[in-house]
Amino acid sequence: MPVEPPPSPWSFGDPSRFPDDDDLVGIGADLEPGTLLEAYRQGLFPMPSGHRGDPMYWFCPLERGVLPLDGLRVSRSLRRATRDFGIRVDTAFAEVLDACADPRRPAGWIDGDIRAAYLRLHDLGWAHSVEAWQDGRLVGGLYGVASGGLFAGESMFHRVRDASKVALVGLVDLLAADLDAHPDRLLDVQWSTEHLASLGVVTLSRADYLARLARALECPLPAAFGGPGAPGPS
Repeated sequence: MPVEPPPSPWSFGDPSRFPDDDDLVGIGADLEPGTLLEAYRQGLFPMPSGHRGDPMYWFCPLERGVLPLDGLRVSRSLRRATRDFGIRVDTAFAEVLDACADPRRPAGWIDGDIRAAYLRLHDLGWAHSVEAWQDGRLVGGLYGVASGGLFAGESMFHRVRDASKVALVGLVDLLAADLDAHPDRLLDVQWSTEHLASLGVVTLSRADYLARLARALECPLPAAFGGPGAPGPS
């Protein structure tokens, strides 16, 4: 089970009073585990400004990308491709994080502060990686934060074709394993893109997302991320 960190000394305010014309809703605070968890539970996520020395930016998009767990579009070719990979959880979190942070990637945003913060969150059992392996090599994956029935996806990468998509299929399978019992589970992808929309991602208004989030947080963690039914220490 994850370990609840000390509470954050920061307040993000009332989401109903966030600006209604901007995705950016806060500047400052810190990246301590308690602050990050409080942010996700209120519908926010952090992102550096891109300028060294600037305070952290916090976003709650007006149009939020979410992937319905019963709405993932898996082509026949992708379904066949899944047979060529093995899916693992949390066996190479730091390597997944570093691959997502590769400075050669366009529009990279994961800096040293973000890296350190999510490693701490992983050590406490809140941040997780879903990994695609092939022939003993990590070839793709994603990471994010799980709290209750929320999985907030942060970034993904691939080293061979379809590996990141296979990791996403694996994540959806894990989250949907008990969907009949917990239909309010929520997979948040922050912003939708043309590529994500092709996989089934839809957009919700901020108000609708926050309402969905409140219901999701009432769900238990999936077993894969330390919830009921998770294997104990061996």
